[in-house]
Parts: sequence; C-alpha cells; structure tokens
Amino acid sequence: MKKISVIFILPDLETGGAERIVTTIANHLSRDRFEPKILLLRKQGGYLNFLKKDVEIIDINTERIRHSLKPILGEIYRRKPDIVFSGFGEVNAYLAMFIKLFPRTKFIARETNVVTQHVTRKEIKFFYNFYNNYQKIIAQSDDMMHDLIDNFNIKKKKIVKINNPVDFDFISEKLVDSPKPECFKYNYKNVVAIGNLSSRKGFDNLLKVFSRLKNENIMLHILGDGKDKDILLQMKDFLGLKNVIFHGRHDNPYQFLKYADLFILSSRYEGFPNVLLEAGACGTYSLANNCPGGINEIIQHQVNGEVADIEDYEDFSQKIMKVLQGNYNRDGIKDSIRSRFSKDIIMDKYEKVLIDLVNK
Repeated sequence: MKKISVIFILPDLETGGAERIVTTIANHLSRDRFEPKILLLRKQGGYLNFLKKDVEIIDINTERIRHSLKPILGEIYRRKPDIVFSGFGEVNAYLAMFIKLFPRTKFIARETNVVTQHVTRKEIKFFYNFYNNYQKIIAQSDDMMHDLIDNFNIKKKKIVKINNPVDFDFISEKLVDSPKPECFKYNYKNVVAIGNLSSRKGFDNLLKVFSRLKNENIMLHILGDGKDKDILLQMKDFLGLKNVIFHGRHDNPYQFLKYADLFILSSRYEGFPNVLLEAGACGTYSLANNCPGGINEIIQHQVNGEVADIEDYEDFSQKIMKVLQGNYNRDGIKDSIRSRFSKDIIMDKYEKVLIDLVNK
C-alpha cells in the first residue's frame, strides 16, 4: 500500500502550542499509512530535539513569513505530496490563495486561534476570503469553529473540530527525576502561570489580582518571555509585588506544574490552551479566565478546575484563596484530561481526517 505523504508547514519549532501539537502529530502518525515531513521557514527551536529521526525536515531558511510563499510553493510543486497540512494562522492565510495551483494535493489548515480576536491586520484578514479553498479546516474548539463560520463565511462542511492532544508519555518522561523547584517556598502556597509575555495572555490583569493578595503567603511563578516583559516587571515593582517571580522561558515547565498548588490561565483569548491541558495532566487544579477559546470544553467544574472573570480582581483573588484552602483529587484531575484529550484518542481523529481526504 502506498503511504500517504504529508508535509506539515510551520515557521519553526520553538516551544509554542502550534509547534508542540504538530510535533506530536508528526511523531505519532502510523508509519504503516503515513510518511510525514515538516517544512520549516527556519530550522530552529526546542522541539527539534523531540522530533523523531524519521521525520524529514525541509528547511527553506527564510526569516519573514511573507517572503516564504515562493519557496513553500516551490517545495510543494517539486515534492507533490498527497497532503499539505499548514499549522500556523498567518501561513494558512497566505497559502489559501494558491491552493488551486495544486489540484492533486489536498490542503488542510489547522487554525490556531479565534481569528477575530487574534488577527488585526487588514492585509492578513483579506486572505481569509480564500479560506474555503482548503479541503478541510481543523478548529480546536467550538468558539473557533463558530467564529470561522459566522465571521468569515467558511462552509460548515469544511470544518472539523479536533481538540488538542496531550502526550502523557512525554510529560512523564520530563517529570522523571524532577524535584520540587527550589524557588517554591516552604510554608507558602505556590501558584504557577505560563505563557508568552504579551497582552493576549493577560498577565497585567493577573498582577492586579495579586496586588490584592500581597499580605498572603502565596507565591506567583510566571514562566515565559515576550515583548511585554519590561512593562510587566515595572508593573510588578509599582504594585510592590515581592511574592511574584518572573522565571523567563523554562525547559521543563512540567516540574513547576506538578508541584504547584494551583495553575492560573489569565488569557484574554486562546485557541485551545495546551498549558491548561498539561496542568491537568500533571494533576494540578486550574483557575481560568472566562475567555474565548475552548476553556469551557476543558474545565470540568470543581473536578479539574474552575472558570471566573479575571477582570473582577477582587472576586478572582477571593477564588484563588478559596481554591488554595481546598483539597483536590490529583488522580481525578489527570483522569479528567486523559479520558478526553489523550494522544491516542486525538491521533485517531487526525488519522481519520487525513485518510478520508485522500480517499475522496
């Protein structure tokens, strides 16, 4: 049986959500049926180390996404894959216009965010006029799916909802020989938040919440880096938040998640937040801002977490206090995630979409 050749497209393999998911899919597609390759604009990033050796990397060595179209189209023309799987919003948008040049190749876009929230530049929004050229569009959440249908006139039959997978084996490997972080203070509750230090992640709101908890024995550990780092550090100093630590980007965030007393997702919007899934996979209870992007599909109320409005700073701070006084079943939290989002469950859905597409 001829194997189905799939080229995944990403800017790079830095340690972000889209990169993590595409790495997981490429690593775990059945090798009896599929031959995966990953086309990168730049061959760099932490997930290069986790990619299986039999996944060929095509490096087009281009800095800017808008300069990458010609080499991407050239590789598709030369290699003639059965499927092109574009896994990053901006690349998806640009590529949509050129799909009809390749009648024998099927194209899939995996959308990474609720588009109306995330895409603000008019020139990129223009390309969404061609989004129906894709044979299939994968939305990670109901919010994302409805946004595409209601605001971009995407045909409903083109969209399939597949949640993100959680690779429990990968997380378990990372947690072998992972002691409690030394920065977790004894006699303090340790709260963890993870994400890019940009406006969409809402860390400014989280600092305002913690300004109401200054006198409590609670440490907030923020992992991540980004363009708003200096602003957030100034805000921390201005609010006098001695119990808030910015750790920068971390190779093993699972160590922090496993030993945390609580994980907080403060985002203004999401796609389908992997870090919320991974907190649950580590057995840690979550408190999430009620924002678009599948939060209510992940959180099972008072099983693996709760949802609240972070901009009500007083109420959110009281919720933190209440959660930290409670006891939660870590195994129950893990099972809540495993039973719905485990790698095997989600990979079956991806493989079915890819096979159905080629057989059409």
